[in-house]
Amino acid sequence: MPRPVIGLSTYLEPAKWGAWDMPAALLPHWYVDLFHDAGSSVVLLPPSADSDAIDRLDGLVLVGGADVDARLYDQEPHPTADKPRESRDASEVALYRRARELRMPVLGVCRGMQMMAVAHGGALHQDVPEVSTLVHRERPGQFVDHEATIETGTLAAKVFGEGDRVINSSHHQAVSDPGDLVVSGRASDGTVEVLEDPSMDFCMGVQWHPEHPDRREVDRVLVDTFLEASRRYRAQQG
Repeated sequence: MPRPVIGLSTYLEPAKWGAWDMPAALLPHWYVDLFHDAGSSVVLLPPSADSDAIDRLDGLVLVGGADVDARLYDQEPHPTADKPRESRDASEVALYRRARELRMPVLGVCRGMQMMAVAHGGALHQDVPEVSTLVHRERPGQFVDHEATIETGTLAAKVFGEGDRVINSSHHQAVSDPGDLVVSGRASDGTVEVLEDPSMDFCMGVQWHPEHPDRREVDRVLVDTFLEASRRYRAQQG
């Protein structure tokens, strides 16, 4: 069976290589390794990509990264918020909405899950330490482990099993309002850890990082389930 073709959104950040020092569309290779090793072909979607870019894909992944611009959910940016990545925000919203029109499988990772919530009319806690004493990130670039509880009767429960599981965390912001998505997992402090749309074959976001090498085995079931849905989608397109 042909490999499903999965589109991964990318960052737009300053980068240096060789003699060059300029903005670049880039992505941590962990994501590419994760989805390639799981049996898919990978296409990188730059922050300038418009919604038509995914019409020949079988699945969409919205990846992690900098804070979502608070103006997208009608708030002023918090003093600790990252500088807005306006082109990336606009591109990912357009890609996500087109994927939903096509009923294409979608997986959101960390910021990607937050972007899903915002696209559904939701909002974010802009500074998690202001609303929780549970540590979700000690400093940028570092991961911490804590538990999340998966809700009974959800797609997340079918994927991960019900009850508690240990996840890895590295985020500054979190979902405060999921819009019309369903919350299917929370941390002990109430932080949203999984969102899903039961009306879709597969539309799920997780607040943690399955792309991290230490998570490859324990979170392989999530990636496999997403790719199975992507294969079904491909088959339905003829």
